[in-house]
Amino acid sequence: MDNPFKKILTNQELPEVLKEKVLNDVAMIKLSIDMADLFVVKYPSAIGDLISGGGKDETQVKKKEKGDQKDDNQSDKE
Repeated sequence: MDNPFKKILTNQELPEVLKEKVLNDVAMIKLSIDMADLFVVKYPSAIGDLISGGGKDETQVKKKEKGDQKDDNQSDKE
């Protein structure tokens, strides 16, 4: 495949067809990178979180809040 940019003289403007082709190629590369990131990095991470419990559940958060309230009440008594 010939390099189309070598056919352009320095004082000529780039043809619209060529501009569109280059921009479409760049968009396709960007889409490919985003898809790879989604399925290689984010998807396995999300599956790992789901399998391991997905972080803190509501009962753990409520227990922690109650524990914090007890600590506050004890410090108020002192």
